[in-house]
Amino acid sequence: MKRKKTRKIMVGNVAIGGGSPITVQSMTNTITKDIESTIKQIKDLEKVGCHIVRGAITDLDDAKAINKIKSKINIPFIADIQFDYKLAIASVENGADCLRINPGNIGSEIRVKEVVKACKDRKVPIRIGVNSGSIKKEYLEKYGGVNEDSMVYSALEQIRLLEKLGYENMKISLKASSVLLTIKSYQKISDLVDYPLHLGITEAGPIWRGTIKSSVGIGTLLYMGIGDTIRVSLTGDPIEEVKVGREILRSLGLLEEGIEIISCPTCGRTNIDLVNLVKEAEEKLGYIKKPLKVAIMGCPVNGPGEAKEADIGIAGGKGEGLIFKKGKIIKKVKEEHLIDELLKEIENI
Repeated sequence: MKRKKTRKIMVGNVAIGGGSPITVQSMTNTITKDIESTIKQIKDLEKVGCHIVRGAITDLDDAKAINKIKSKINIPFIADIQFDYKLAIASVENGADCLRINPGNIGSEIRVKEVVKACKDRKVPIRIGVNSGSIKKEYLEKYGGVNEDSMVYSALEQIRLLEKLGYENMKISLKASSVLLTIKSYQKISDLVDYPLHLGITEAGPIWRGTIKSSVGIGTLLYMGIGDTIRVSLTGDPIEEVKVGREILRSLGLLEEGIEIISCPTCGRTNIDLVNLVKEAEEKLGYIKKPLKVAIMGCPVNGPGEAKEADIGIAGGKGEGLIFKKGKIIKKVKEEHLIDELLKEIENI
């Protein structure tokens, strides 16, 4: 799997593009001016491995809150602007590490120029975000509706405008709720520009459905070598977005950090409460940063044998289980103590 080489930009202290590790983003669902709640949510996102966070800026109080929020968090903060160019400028002045805007939505070229100047002065990048629902009418008419051509050429218009103003510190996103349209759009834009690409399926839906759509869409593009940063959009807790995003990267060998849990689907040989064991393991191992493969298997048949490639694991029995490392059994433990004993062994690795 060979990644396309794109330009490198810096969002705060995090590199995007240019061969840098692919990052996972999320967006707060708090009111940004509610500083305490926003900081708490961002810190929770940091704990599960979020690399960059975005917040909605709807008024001047939101923009002014950025500086205070940034003083208490450890990851870069992106200001999400819809229409008001003055809020974009205020966000940059208050310490935003990046802007997410659609230049075509903020008014005349003069207004765009003012935003670009503020970003240039502070070396703040811009993400041009085009969604399938925000394509200009002229492109819909020219290319026959919502499709990869109308998406891509709508984005190119925004890109060329910023380039005309002497600004190239940007990344691009082309999101649709359709997985196939998203894939086609990113494939096309990837052939036309070398700016870093922010991947995502917009309005993907609730956690179960959205996870599937995002995994297929984002995963396919990443496998093609397309994409430099990702955001999984789910209707639910933003923490779930980060967990899914990290697992997408891990499944493709693009993230070597944290625990990968292998578990069997259960069958008639299972004599242990495997479902709850796996849930407990996910909760207790979720914050471990060591890059380990952990197997939690329902019986000795699927234990040290089939999961011997795991660094460490559990093979369930009747009311007890075996803990093994690299396929070799090291101890037998009562069922109620299995996860705690597993944790102790992981800490010693």
